[in-house]
Amino acid sequence: MNTPTLGKLEMLDLRTSAWKDEARNFTSWLAMPENLDQLAKALGLELELEGVEVSVGPYRADIFANDIILNTRVVIENQLEKTDHDHLGKIITYASGLEAKILIWIAREFTEEHRRAVDFLNECTGERMRFYAVEIQLFRIGNSPPAPYFNIVASPNKYAARVKEANITETKALYLEFWNSFKEYCKTSGTALSLRDAPSRNRFGFAVGRNKFSLFLTVSAMHQRLGCEIYMRGVNAKQAFKLLARDKNAIEAETGVLEWQELSEGQDCRVVRYRFDFDPYEKNMWFEGFRWLKTEAELFYKVFSPRIKALPIEDEEADIEEVNQL
Repeated sequence: MNTPTLGKLEMLDLRTSAWKDEARNFTSWLAMPENLDQLAKALGLELELEGVEVSVGPYRADIFANDIILNTRVVIENQLEKTDHDHLGKIITYASGLEAKILIWIAREFTEEHRRAVDFLNECTGERMRFYAVEIQLFRIGNSPPAPYFNIVASPNKYAARVKEANITETKALYLEFWNSFKEYCKTSGTALSLRDAPSRNRFGFAVGRNKFSLFLTVSAMHQRLGCEIYMRGVNAKQAFKLLARDKNAIEAETGVLEWQELSEGQDCRVVRYRFDFDPYEKNMWFEGFRWLKTEAELFYKVFSPRIKALPIEDEEADIEEVNQL
C-alpha cells in the first residue's frame, strides 16, 4: 500500500513574514483587487474598493468599500495584533461617519470577549447591519511562499437574517428561493462563475474585474422576464459605454444582438439582453430559465470582462465628498 507524501502546514508570524507595518503594508496589500476579492469570497460578499485611509472627522478608516450586490457601504478595520477596545470603538465610529451597514474587523487574534461583542452586535441589529470578525493568518508548506487565510470567527446569522427579509413580501421570498435553486443548478452542472449568497431581490451580481462595472442576472415577476446585463456606474460610465459601443459589431458577433442603454437619468449605463414570457411563479419553467441565465452569464463574462479591463479610462478613487453621496 502506497503511503502519500504530505507536507507540514506551518503557521507564520504576520509581521516578520509579510507585513511589518499595519497601515503601509497590510492595508495597501488588502486594498489590491485580487486580495480584497479573496476576503469577499470568504465572507460571501462582492466588495468594490472606494477608498483607503478615508477621513472621518479627525480619524481615518483603513478601507472603505461597497458591496455591489447589496449596494451597501462597507468599513474594514485592520489590526495585526490581538483585538482591543480601541479598534472596536474605531470601527463603530467609522461606520457611523460613513453610514456603513457592513463592518469587517480583521485582526491577528480575537479575544473571547470581543468575539462575543461581535455576536452581540449582530443579534441586536438583526438584518439592519452586519458585523464580521476575521482572523488573518499566514501558512506555508515546506519552502512555499506564505499563503494568507481569512478565518471567520464571528458573522451574522445569514439564515435568520434572510428569512426575516424574505418574509417581508411574497415576491422577495420567491426571489430568494429562485436564486438559491439557481446556485444549486450551477453547482450541479458546473460553472466558473463565482457564486455568492443568494439574494432576496430581483438581481444576482458578479464582479467583472474592475471597479464600477458589474454583471447582473435579473428576474422580474412584474415584467415576466429574465435579463443578463453589464452595468456601469460612476463618473466614467458614459465614457466607458461609448468606448464599448465602438466595438459593438465585434461584441455582437459573439453575443448576438443586445440592447445598448445609455440611461438618461444620472451617469449609469447598461448593455443587456432580455428573455420574455418567463413567469417565476411557474416553477416548471425554472430549469429552462436557469440554463438560459447560466449560458448568458458565462458568455457575457467571457466577452466583456477583457474589454472592460482594457478600457483606457482612469479607475476611480472616492474622496470623502463622493463617499457621502453614495
